[in-house]
Amino acid sequence: MKPVSLKKAVQAWQGIQPVSEKDRERLSRRFTIDYNYNSNHIEGNTLTYGQTEILLLFGKVVGEATVRDIEEMTASNVGLRMMTEEAQVADMPLTQNFIRTLHKTLLREDYTVYRTLPGGMQTSYTIHAGQYKTRPNSVITRYGDRFEYASPEETPALMTDLVNWYNSEEEAGRLSPVELAALFHYRYIRIHPFEDGNGRIARLMVNYILSRHGLPMIVVRSRLKQAYLEALHQADLIVGSAPADGAHARLQDIAPFLQYFQGLVAGEIYNDYLFVTRHDEDVWWYDGEMVVFRTANYAKLLRLMQTQPTLTLEDMQGELGISLTSIRKLVGLLVEKSYVEKSPKDNAWRVFITPSV
Repeated sequence: MKPVSLKKAVQAWQGIQPVSEKDRERLSRRFTIDYNYNSNHIEGNTLTYGQTEILLLFGKVVGEATVRDIEEMTASNVGLRMMTEEAQVADMPLTQNFIRTLHKTLLREDYTVYRTLPGGMQTSYTIHAGQYKTRPNSVITRYGDRFEYASPEETPALMTDLVNWYNSEEEAGRLSPVELAALFHYRYIRIHPFEDGNGRIARLMVNYILSRHGLPMIVVRSRLKQAYLEALHQADLIVGSAPADGAHARLQDIAPFLQYFQGLVAGEIYNDYLFVTRHDEDVWWYDGEMVVFRTANYAKLLRLMQTQPTLTLEDMQGELGISLTSIRKLVGLLVEKSYVEKSPKDNAWRVFITPSV
């Protein structure tokens, strides 16, 4: 699909309002899985898209998974619901307490991180849930240099500035919701107020801002992670390395990230529009991408798997009236793309790709 402008995407979305209750539920289910899977996958969570769907929608764990990844994904969904509810209270200003509470929800509890230093010496430090950092944090960029965030001593004052600026700017209305969300995200990331979970909080807060202003929430796709990080890096080159400068950056200073972010929002909103309006047996959706099958046999096969999950390949052959070799090829591609999987416990097919009708 060719890129669309933000203006066109918003106009298309607004043009189909109000959407039906059924479509709202379909959009909500799709967003819940897409958002939690991608936001956590960016940070290293290893649950697959299918595992995420089954966990969040049915409370079950299938296949191999660590307790930490399961708890992290579950907490992420609780945080998403908390953020969504808060965003709906229109006259409630943003507070640092809400951000810290959101962080506490995501991390759940304090935990200790152990590291082996060059030379073999062991060290450890505690990650504090819901509290601003007590030790410096930084990142090694892909160019090999160390990039420092705000110091623990600077952080409380910079977060006070950020929240006060946001509330004032939202009331003034000088920035569009997308500009406000982009600048908040950038300023927040340059502070990096917590010892862990900053990216997840930043992406939740972006959706908090968009939702407050009547726009659909968006997903930063993990498969496009490098474009996301590169846009932030390009803005850093303009703003400079001083954390305080980053925490007070102006909109014109972050032009590369703003351009990226506007494109991201436009694409996500327009896909929501297409998800609601494009009804075709051969059009399906998976992790934010519209999948158009070139043969009707894929859609027929997927619907069989949905309605009769214990069908064998031979059963499918009888239902579709095509060769067993063709059935194997169709099923093989669906499995390879992670659109479906077969449960080892009950031999039932699970379908993770979503139909447009």
